[in-house]
Amino acid sequence: MRKLSLLLVGCIMLFCIACDSEIEEGVWKSDLKKDVQLSTDFGTIILRLSDETPIHRNNFIKLVNQGVYDSVSFHRVIENFLIQTGDVATKPTGQISTEDSTALYYRIDAEFRPDLLHRRGALNAARMGDDQNPDRESDGTQFTIIQGRTYTDSTLALVENRINSWLAYNKVINKAENKTQLEELSGLMDKMDAIYEERLTADSLTIATIQKDIATIKTRFDSLTETELTTMELYRFPEAHREIYKTEGGAAHLDQNYTVFGQVISGMDVVDSIAGVATNPADKPIDDVRILSAKMIERR
Repeated sequence: MRKLSLLLVGCIMLFCIACDSEIEEGVWKSDLKKDVQLSTDFGTIILRLSDETPIHRNNFIKLVNQGVYDSVSFHRVIENFLIQTGDVATKPTGQISTEDSTALYYRIDAEFRPDLLHRRGALNAARMGDDQNPDRESDGTQFTIIQGRTYTDSTLALVENRINSWLAYNKVINKAENKTQLEELSGLMDKMDAIYEERLTADSLTIATIQKDIATIKTRFDSLTETELTTMELYRFPEAHREIYKTEGGAAHLDQNYTVFGQVISGMDVVDSIAGVATNPADKPIDDVRILSAKMIERR
């Protein structure tokens, strides 16, 4: 009888394995019905990924399965806004090579969805600004969890103006006639980043010249943006989203510009605790707060 029971268990296991399949490198069909568990220094956060953003969903699952997020720190924390992590360069010394770190710096296509908003607990893809990333592509590994705040009708009106300005600016820099100047601006900003990160040395006169050239191009683009705003169809929050932002809260100004690809379903108290830690002027926690491990778990 015991042998028969073991045989039946074995057959069931083989059947389950046979039903599963790798749909792309590092992502199994069964993963699509699972949640993500982040074990942090402050407790456990459970994330549910959105099927409406399959590129981001599958990319995140792959990184979790590969152990990429194990030991990374929350390197940017702003209370009443968000907590950001996923930069593999924040792993403890020796846990990742320079070669691996470079290979993990990539972008993926944006996936803006009208019904996915930056409500409290939203999982959001970090990205470079439009001047260096006009397609608004997401960073391959870095993500944020929204803590946010609540809004009123008047503050939401201000946010709509901000969103529309960003959308108009993006339209301007993506126009064919502005391509050359955008490339120039992007190159100048890359130089400033290299100087800031000490990958490039420059004297004060050179830095001042670069900053002046950036300001000149930005002023022209800002002027064109004002004109674009008078002709484009303006974005307005759906009523359902307005109610969520007025009651639950979030980071409404990020809508339409950053990809939301999941939601915290458990552990917002942990997010609040991380968001409340002491930080330096660059918003980096003074004492490291890390994701100890990340793994796929059965959905409850």
